[in-house]
Amino acid sequence: MFVKNALRAATALTLVTAGSASAESLTIAIVNNGHMINMQKVAEAYTAETGIDLNWVSLEEGVLREQVTSDTATGGGQYDIINIGMQEAPIWGAAGWIEPLNFSDAYDVEDLLPAMRAGLSHEGTLYAAPFYGESSMVMYRKDLADAAGVTIRDNDSWWNVKEAAAAMHDPDNGVYGACLRGKPGWGDNAAFITTIANSFGARWFDEEMRPDLDSVAWNAAINFYVDLLGNYGPPGSEGNSFNEILALYNEDKCGLWIDATIAASFLENPNVAYAQSPNAGNPVGANWLWAWAFAIPAGSPNADEAQKFIEWATSKDYVKAVGNHPEFGWGSVPTGQRASTYDIPEFKAVAKFADAEMAAIDSAAPGATDLKPYVGVQFVAIPEFPQIGVIMGQEMAAALTGAKTVEEALAASQEAADSIMREAGYYE
Repeated sequence: MFVKNALRAATALTLVTAGSASAESLTIAIVNNGHMINMQKVAEAYTAETGIDLNWVSLEEGVLREQVTSDTATGGGQYDIINIGMQEAPIWGAAGWIEPLNFSDAYDVEDLLPAMRAGLSHEGTLYAAPFYGESSMVMYRKDLADAAGVTIRDNDSWWNVKEAAAAMHDPDNGVYGACLRGKPGWGDNAAFITTIANSFGARWFDEEMRPDLDSVAWNAAINFYVDLLGNYGPPGSEGNSFNEILALYNEDKCGLWIDATIAASFLENPNVAYAQSPNAGNPVGANWLWAWAFAIPAGSPNADEAQKFIEWATSKDYVKAVGNHPEFGWGSVPTGQRASTYDIPEFKAVAKFADAEMAAIDSAAPGATDLKPYVGVQFVAIPEFPQIGVIMGQEMAAALTGAKTVEEALAASQEAADSIMREAGYYE
């Protein structure tokens, strides 16, 4: 069932023009974040050594997901290597959309963090290799918190975090208490919002996989989110996701930011402190689990060369190449992928965030629980979720701007999700 539904969802997207790389080159679709941008520079050494030209297609997160899904589902052949994550890898692997990965012994698959390996596999077969992995955590300006007389603790309550944001909020001087995701998308605002909802005891679906978005818990969570970000966030928060907030933070405009642990590699202010994600009584699911990974679309004529590149790009040697690179250094290596990275003395000396990052990754709980019958923290591991998540993200942005009430936005999300799940055959 899921292959048919996933194909239908994918072909509803705008198709991109098909093409293919020659045997002397690889075309790689990547998300436009810092580590991927750095890779283009580091990979010049790979081209020099192998003679393989690398054609990079760098796209904003939502656009990347749309184009890669469309091209891969329809066999468009535009890309030899694609960036995907934990939501797609097991489903696409089971559907035969991407190739299984078989690396050499020197690659040391066992060194990949267990959470990343498991999330990118289907029935024990690895279908995508993690370039970096992440959970989410609080990153806050310790100097501003101290000046305001507030403390942010590990696994703090959302209400205490809100009080801290209010105390640090100083818009007249260009400082906003809380910078949080508001840009619509299942991997954008919906990802962060879901961790809040989880901590309030909400869930996407009940035991029969019927949507549960009009519940009391969802209502409480979204009202809290809208109140927090609406009152203590920067103007235009409905347009902000990872890259936009990173820029604001590095301009010293944010008191606190709760987002991907990987952001810590790119924070420039020396007064940043870290805490485990807050919750509203339920700590399970309060912090997400994700990996941006490399996969090979099925049937790629350059699959062998693609796998060689992926083996290099996600290896211990690549981490060392970034650490020793004159433009980057050990504070800029991709993290959350390999256990061995956290044992490198040079990395430990500069990565003040490392312990907090690993604690967040280790505490993330993607498995099904008594509360939720599905796999996933900030997403649901079913093919229909991206379509549902996009709609929900748009509705939550409308609630944030005041274009709709929270109740109206949740009711619209519930109705859309119910229609999609019924059409997919989960229930009548």
